[in-house]
Amino acid sequence: MFKMKGVVPPMITPFLENGDLDIDGLRRIVNFLSENVQGLFICGSYGSGPMMSIEERKKVTEVTVAESKGRVDVVAHVGSTSTRTSVDLTKHAIATGVQAVAAVGPFYFKHKNDSVISFFEDLVQAAKGTPVYVYNNPGFQGYPMDIELIKSLKNVGVHGIKDATFNIIEHATYQRALGDSFDVVLGTEAMFLSAAALGTQAFIPGLGNAFPEMNVQMYREAMENDFVACRKTQFLINEMREVMYLARSTQLAVYAMLEIREVIKSFPRKPFLPASEEEKGKIKKALMKLNVL
Repeated sequence: MFKMKGVVPPMITPFLENGDLDIDGLRRIVNFLSENVQGLFICGSYGSGPMMSIEERKKVTEVTVAESKGRVDVVAHVGSTSTRTSVDLTKHAIATGVQAVAAVGPFYFKHKNDSVISFFEDLVQAAKGTPVYVYNNPGFQGYPMDIELIKSLKNVGVHGIKDATFNIIEHATYQRALGDSFDVVLGTEAMFLSAAALGTQAFIPGLGNAFPEMNVQMYREAMENDFVACRKTQFLINEMREVMYLARSTQLAVYAMLEIREVIKSFPRKPFLPASEEEKGKIKKALMKLNVL
């Protein structure tokens, strides 16, 4: 049975200054991450999926699968405002060769539980056995998903959850109430030590785009039950997360950090504006102070 394992960064999508996809930059970051992590979560929040056209999202999936060359699991985010779009993206991603798909709850409109269940049931049917994950992000989908709804999604065939609630009590409830067959994945690096103690074996860290090695170190320490070392790494990572807020958003900070590390120089898609030179200077200075550059 498929389960996500280890560090699965929500990979950013590089853009050119004019807003077009930066395919060369995309290939570089796929290769950089594929040498360091266990999986890639593409076209999600960090990946600007909702800001791209359907054809652009398909292109990112095709390039990622081709360039990763089987070195990592690829999970494609297919969430959108409509079932038809998400079904189309699901079928394409599976035909392209991803290991799983995931979707935030249909957003913009605030849907009732029956609509959300119907949405995911259609994705499960379209996936024809490929794992489908619910990406529970209350802030972005615009409404909460309580445990009873998650149980209903499991009953219609949803395989697991990317938990982006930032609520360790809720995360513990998923682990306790949904059973070992339901794959519970943490949607942040910020509390992986705590989640690992509950049995979580995979997390999706935004910071993992620019510093995958450190996140893998934390994962290995947790899996080896070396919680003293893991606690030290967790605290350092959380300090680095604070550095991310020197930019206007954590997504923008990741683009800046990748440039500082000389992995890629690319742009976010408007209306996001890239970090200023002043912000990049502050980020670099703070990272040097933490001795991570």
